[in-house]
Amino acid sequence: MDQQSLTRRDLLASLAALGAGAVMTRGRLTAQTPGGATRRIDVHHHFANAELIKLMADKRTAGWQTWTPYSPAKAIEDMDKGGVQASMLSITTPGIWFGAADETKRLARELNEYGAKICSDYPGRFGLFAVLPLPNATNALKEIEYAFDTLKADGVGLLSSYAGKWHGDAAFAEVFRELNRRKAIVYTHAQVPDCCQSLVTGINDTTIEYNTDTARTIISLIDSGRAVETPDNKYIWSHAGGTILALTGRFLGQQATRANLAKQADPKSRLGQLRRFYYDTAGSTNPIQMTALRTLVGTSQIMFGTDFPFGGSANIAAGIEESGVFNADELKAIDRGNAVRVLDKFK
Repeated sequence: MDQQSLTRRDLLASLAALGAGAVMTRGRLTAQTPGGATRRIDVHHHFANAELIKLMADKRTAGWQTWTPYSPAKAIEDMDKGGVQASMLSITTPGIWFGAADETKRLARELNEYGAKICSDYPGRFGLFAVLPLPNATNALKEIEYAFDTLKADGVGLLSSYAGKWHGDAAFAEVFRELNRRKAIVYTHAQVPDCCQSLVTGINDTTIEYNTDTARTIISLIDSGRAVETPDNKYIWSHAGGTILALTGRFLGQQATRANLAKQADPKSRLGQLRRFYYDTAGSTNPIQMTALRTLVGTSQIMFGTDFPFGGSANIAAGIEESGVFNADELKAIDRGNAVRVLDKFK
């Protein structure tokens, strides 16, 4: 059967089979672990079903050509080249919000069931950061229930903004509270927001707005009080946190002095919250960003991320090492150890 034409009955049957074979699969992984000695875990790895790929092509969204062709098997080829044991599936820009709540709700369900099917078809190679049908919070709460309780998702994969609203917006408060109740992993990928499209002639929106919108939503989450209110959520940000690295002086003020950076921060302070979050390496392995990120949050908060299919695992792994910023033990932590702390299934 085609990977992208499953029914709900097919999905639930395959999930049941996966559960029945979990012990045997776990035993095989020890002897036949993909990724060799590194066994990297990629927390920034995208997927899409046939309908979303067609939508992206029809709308000529950023990077739409990269999706043809796409298959989980093709993803695994790249993973094996870069020593990646497992990748966490999430969607990327433009997301699934095109102005119609019902369409967004349907697309989220179909993508989540497709992602769960990939996980069951390739045991030990993928995890799922479920898609939520935001900006409709009511629909998002219902999908959280289904994704976690039925599909056994590992977390959620969000975009940095939805319809001009960032993570700290009051409209999303109940969504983040429910995720906190579930002690969820909340992965966020950059978005080009409605406010800021085609601002600079001749410059691709993703060049500036991806990293800028990531910083907007990080600041929104902290300054709204939502980050402190949700201490059990494990937040992961794409692209090394974007321009938050350049905004530390303005956002942190005196918290960003050399003396303050050298000591433990108040957990509820702006610096304390930034240091609680995790950040991936996709598109950011140059020594400038890696040095700044290491200085701001420490190596323990950096996770391996590739941005597949836009980035390759072998290139990202080489870039991190060649940056010259990390020693051998730190590289191991970034490759795998830091992710394993929040992803129990891969311990």
